Amino acid sequence: MVQSIHDFHDDPRNANMRIWINSALKPRAEATVSVFDSGFVLGDGVWEGLRVIDGHPVFLDEHLDRLYEGAKAIALDIGLDREQMTRAIYDTLDANGMRDGAHLRLMVSRGVKRTPYQDPRATIGPATVVIIPEFKLAKPETLAQGLRLFTVHVRRGYPDVQDPKLNSHSKLNCITACIQATQAGADEALMLDPHGFVATCNSTHFFIVRRGEVWTSTGDYCLGGITRANVLRACREAGIPCFEKNFSLTQVYSADEAFTTGTFAGLAPVREIDGRVIGDGSALPGSMTQRLQALYRDLIVRDVAFRAGARLA
Repeated sequence: MVQSIHDFHDDPRNANMRIWINSALKPRAEATVSVFDSGFVLGDGVWEGLRVIDGHPVFLDEHLDRLYEGAKAIALDIGLDREQMTRAIYDTLDANGMRDGAHLRLMVSRGVKRTPYQDPRATIGPATVVIIPEFKLAKPETLAQGLRLFTVHVRRGYPDVQDPKLNSHSKLNCITACIQATQAGADEALMLDPHGFVATCNSTHFFIVRRGEVWTSTGDYCLGGITRANVLRACREAGIPCFEKNFSLTQVYSADEAFTTGTFAGLAPVREIDGRVIGDGSALPGSMTQRLQALYRDLIVRDVAFRAGARLA
């Protein structure tokens, strides 16, 4: 059965969520934006997804770095500084009584247009900032079964076409890849770079394990993943050989283990790619993936402790 790394079990509490829209907390049924909003009519904006653990958004500083970097790249004035954005995030968590098992979607668009046209000068108001809170966790059964990936024809492109470092609202290349993978009966798309080397997945980052080494792509053709960076950090702190390098599908098919990374599900094992079983087909996750999952959890604990101390200061 086709699944998704972003699948979750519905939580009835989500029906009563209060959503932050431009400083107002609104019931989910009343949380709307204009049909003239830049994000709706053009996909003009940037966004972040955040996990919440023990009442704190995990790796918040890194996520805000990426958000504000992206906004600057497209000359978008968010209208809130980092301190104000942080306060808005915590206000949203507090208003919904969220401490664990939660996920936030932080969306920023250029704002309302006077007419549906791409020129930023057609914008007539401030940026639209939305924080969507939900109680949701990745399905344990998905993580236990492992993912099936399918290599798609859609490539990750050069930065002068659509910069993969920009976490923009417009994700059509990734959506097209996702469609092709799911129609092929897979859970996630594996995407190559313009030279035919492995780049990333449509909504996650990709790693393989070969002979005790952890490999991921050069990063030239993928988003600057927060979880990806933390897995590499965990490897280096633990003395695990890790490499950002070019590698081909031939090397992927013969890997001992493979896994994806992302904010929502953390590290998720991969069991099959293009019909090839990864490794010896034994129980998932593999030994290296298990070790890295534990090291990643340790990084989360450290970050949450730091953030808790910062709020008390």
